[in-house]
Amino acid sequence: MRAEEMRKMDADQLNAKLKELKGELFNLRFQHAINQLENPKRINEVKHDIARVMTVLREKNV
Repeated sequence: MRAEEMRKMDADQLNAKLKELKGELFNLRFQHAINQLENPKRINEVKHDIARVMTVLREKNV
């Protein structure tokens, strides 16, 4: 998801998205640990999405 799209969301939607992404990251790490992960690049993509959401949340709090 792009930062532009995230800026259009309100804080509650962003918090829900952050929770969803953190859950996905947990599952990806678990799959990676047991060697069932098909796309290892997805871990980095999810980390970057989490950082984007957190950045937008901080922008909205200021």
